[in-house]
Amino acid sequence: MKKIIQIAFSPAIFFLFNSLQAQVPAIEWQKCLGGSNNEAAFSIEQTAEGNFIVAGYSDSNDGDVTGNHGSDDYWIVKLDPASNILWQKSLGGNSIDEANSINQTADGGFIVAGFSYSNNGDVTGNNGADDYWIVKLDSTGDILWEKSLGGSGDDGANCIQQTFDGGFIVTGWSSSNDGDVTGNHGLWDYWLVKLDTSGSLEWEKSFGGSLNDMAYSVQQTIDGGFIVAGYSESSDGDVSGNHGFRDYWIIKTDADGNLLWQTFLGGTEYDEAHSIIQLKEGGYLVAGFAGSAYGDVTGNHG
Repeated sequence: MKKIIQIAFSPAIFFLFNSLQAQVPAIEWQKCLGGSNNEAAFSIEQTAEGNFIVAGYSDSNDGDVTGNHGSDDYWIVKLDPASNILWQKSLGGNSIDEANSINQTADGGFIVAGFSYSNNGDVTGNNGADDYWIVKLDSTGDILWEKSLGGSGDDGANCIQQTFDGGFIVTGWSSSNDGDVTGNHGLWDYWLVKLDTSGSLEWEKSFGGSLNDMAYSVQQTIDGGFIVAGYSESSDGDVSGNHGFRDYWIIKTDADGNLLWQTFLGGTEYDEAHSIIQLKEGGYLVAGFAGSAYGDVTGNHG
């Protein structure tokens, strides 16, 4: 029987399933995790040993949650295949810290990315407002290193992946044009950051125009470059071909972050890409949401 596994940090619910048979999947188990305040999960992955790692935030310090530093903390939870908690960690400082992406690394540990307004507790080096906060954990959730990246504006990471060389590629948004950030075009830009294995900055690139441009997903491609997806409201700077207010904006870079091509998908309304993968034949599959019923978008149900 095809299975669904349902997991929730109240109130968000996530489904994972395999499609081995063409029948309606049944819920194998579901789990609500948290405390008496707010929790949300934004990223989940099955680990090499068959467990699950979940990342999001919590501002609780009771129930399933221990060690909160104040306000929202990164909340990292490892579950066994039957949904039992193996361990959980609250990471952050006394301000708002939210994890948006987690991946298991080649050494069996984990890399986590999101944003942080803190400059105490587990967080060092905040540049002002919110920064990318990148945290490397060992296999038991202990911090090996952490990095705050950004400038005096708003900077937040939505996606992190380990690269072929063992380093990391991170993307999200930035409104800064100082500190670690160069080349901002105005308001939010895609901010693409390459780190080495120890979290040191190798290079960074800002992509966008004079309005808001937000990256949600990045993947290294088979040629060693990167494909990035999100949305753009701009029609200047690096951006051309906008269909209306907000479109999917897909950019392809080389291995050093230099822009190779960019394309727009969408219509005249709100259209946002939230995930992109490269297919085995070399093309790309993009998913998100569309408020449009024109342009590239057909079949909108209302």
